[in-house]
Amino acid sequence: METPLGPALYDTIIRGATIYDGSGGAGYRGDVAIRGDRIAAVGNIADARAQREFDASGLAIAPGFINTLSWSTSSLIVDGRAQSVVRQGVTTEIMGEGFSWGPFPEGGGKEVTNLFGEYDYPVDWRTLGEYLEKLEKRGVSVNVGSFVGSATLRIYVAGLSDAPLTGTQYDQMKRLMEEAMREGALGLGSAMMYVPDTFNTTKELIGLARIAGEHGGSFIAHMRDEGFAIEESIAEMIEIAEKASVPVEIYHLKVAGKDNWGKLDKIIDQIEGAQARGIDLRANMYTYTAGSSGLDAAMPPWVQEGGIDSWIERLTDPEVRRRVAHEMRHSTEGWSNTYLEAGSPDNVIIVGVDSEELRPFIGKSLAEIAALWAVSPEEAAMDLVIQDRSRLHVVYFMMSEENVRRQIALPWVSFGSDGEAMAPEGVFLKNSAHPRSYGNFARLLGKYVREERVIPLGEAIRKLTSLPAENFKLRERGRIAPGYFADLVLFDPATVGERATYEAPHQYAQGVEQVWVNGIQVIADGEHNGALPGRVLRGPGWSGWSRKAERD
Repeated sequence: METPLGPALYDTIIRGATIYDGSGGAGYRGDVAIRGDRIAAVGNIADARAQREFDASGLAIAPGFINTLSWSTSSLIVDGRAQSVVRQGVTTEIMGEGFSWGPFPEGGGKEVTNLFGEYDYPVDWRTLGEYLEKLEKRGVSVNVGSFVGSATLRIYVAGLSDAPLTGTQYDQMKRLMEEAMREGALGLGSAMMYVPDTFNTTKELIGLARIAGEHGGSFIAHMRDEGFAIEESIAEMIEIAEKASVPVEIYHLKVAGKDNWGKLDKIIDQIEGAQARGIDLRANMYTYTAGSSGLDAAMPPWVQEGGIDSWIERLTDPEVRRRVAHEMRHSTEGWSNTYLEAGSPDNVIIVGVDSEELRPFIGKSLAEIAALWAVSPEEAAMDLVIQDRSRLHVVYFMMSEENVRRQIALPWVSFGSDGEAMAPEGVFLKNSAHPRSYGNFARLLGKYVREERVIPLGEAIRKLTSLPAENFKLRERGRIAPGYFADLVLFDPATVGERATYEAPHQYAQGVEQVWVNGIQVIADGEHNGALPGRVLRGPGWSGWSRKAERD
């Protein structure tokens, strides 16, 4: 409850909350004061007054949550309110898994954005820095930061070709990498399982990642394989970390496919063994047993070479179709076969299409569509790509609940939705979604902390706040301490939780009462108030840090 008062020392005081300061420890009762965009005081400040005061008795207050893996690159242009995440307490979105919204060659931005967007908007920027500045100027409710995508760099110099890079092309990629780091990129992001990133060699990625490390950044990646060849994929991540001298983060760590679930012990040993040798290696995850991708993840990379038009043209060739169908059913050689890891076409659900004619198939499994069309599931997948002229959006059920719980408890794992910031309105309702866009963080606090007691609340807050802030070098974020930015979430530990389901994903989470971003309230009594105070969070290589230090 807010109480307006007279002349005051602070702008806002939140009184009597249980404070989880991001350190990982137990909560303690106290007050938090905000002045401007910063936390001004923490503890017992009973004698102080503020313009606005909140009685937070019975509630918990924490640093705003950091979404370590967001795909809100397009959705924040469409709607900067970021409602599905900020209503869970998220105050920072980190983007750039392989594909970043810059740098683009002149007139070439749509080559990247069209791969993912059902949203229509002009691409009127060229560099990653310009894209981030555009978000800030248009207005966004959360802070935003981004890695520069190795797929975007490759598309800039070589398109979607699988031909080996020339020396000139690779030198250009490295120059673009340098420029992006000086513009404030957090490091290099790669989606090694997907075209065209799958065409980048380990050696090429080491060279680009070394530039990220020289500027204080990290290398983050969706590994080449998350199931049948997961141990080899982790070995590649360790090699990049060692040879590039760069911190490495595995994006959405998982063990995909029932036949592979027993490998979790081995990969934990791999990662912790590398850590014991001094390698800065960590991971993040989402809190669900189903992933979401496209039908490109179900087909071999060679058939996708050259982009969607070439992919579709090949899929009209009967001989190619026979080969693709065979590899979908049997092949794991040289690519990560998500279709095979799902175990059955019943576990592959269509959630997003571009074509109006295919909208009746949203929510149906590949097995159901194959039965309706009287074709095999593999042929149905190929026909869907042809008819929609896109990769489609698909949910794959392929992980074990036991492994999810075990990963949540690992001290070096943080959390990312791997989804968009959405809202149950307007253009977002054209398609279904993975519930992680609306529930990933609330699910952690409700299901895995309160109900199942997988980890204590204080440790969950650390993994949502200070851990990713330290990993990504986000200055003065992720803690409740004087001088830190006032990104704060006030929530009810007894009720916080997800409401989104696979059947009905467009539902906001519950239990988050108030949210502040840079000292400005965005969620008031559980509702979005329209405020857009988010800022660009730049990496340590940003050329503006020296100028800022001189001004300060």
